[in-house]
Parts: sequence; structure tokens; C-alpha cells
Amino acid sequence: QVQLVESGGGLVQPGGSLRLSCTASGSFQRLNVMGWYHQAPGKERELVARTLRGGAAYVKDSVKGRFTVSRDNTKNTVYLQMNSLKPEDTGVYLCEADEGPGYQYWGKGIQVTVSS
Repeated sequence: QVQLVESGGGLVQPGGSLRLSCTASGSFQRLNVMGWYHQAPGKERELVARTLRGGAAYVKDSVKGRFTVSRDNTKNTVYLQMNSLKPEDTGVYLCEADEGPGYQYWGKGIQVTVSS
């Protein structure tokens, strides 16, 4: 079993910043992909950013320039640095890790609320 535990969420004012972390533990060999999804209230889950083990990264167009994804393979941890936060960034952020076909894991999610 693989466990993903997110941290770093909370309440922040518009324009503020948060840094989310997600650490994987348990039984796995190599996590090829680690990333973040966003589920806004009443909406479908959407991919925000992901990073490959070798360092290549993808960030959704609508958050480019504000969000940065990175990972530390030695710690099995992926980060999401979120700057210039907007109310529409509010929602649950879920960590996802992929070890290969059929081996996808999810965290429980962490709440981010952007409000004045």
C-alpha cells in the first residue's frame, strides 16, 4: 500500500501564497509521476500540475506564472507553490502519484480557501 499525505493548505487572502506538500510512504519502487489535482466546489477534479521523476513538469495554462510544481525524489515529496492566489483557486487539492499502469495512488486531499 502507498499512502500520500498532503499538508500546507488553509485560508489565505486573495493575492497571498501557500505551499502544498505531499509525501508518499509505504510500499513502492519508483513513483514516476507525482502531481496535484484541484476540485472546486461542485465541479469535476482537474489536473493542475504534475512532474515526472526526471524533472519534466506540466502546469495547467490557467495557473502558469502563479503556480510552480517541484519534487524531491529523496523525500518522495511533491510540492505546489501557489502565488497570487485568487478566489477561484479555492477547493480541495489532491495529491496523485503514479508508479505505472494500474498503479495510481491518491491522497485524501487538503482544503485551500482564498477569501478576504
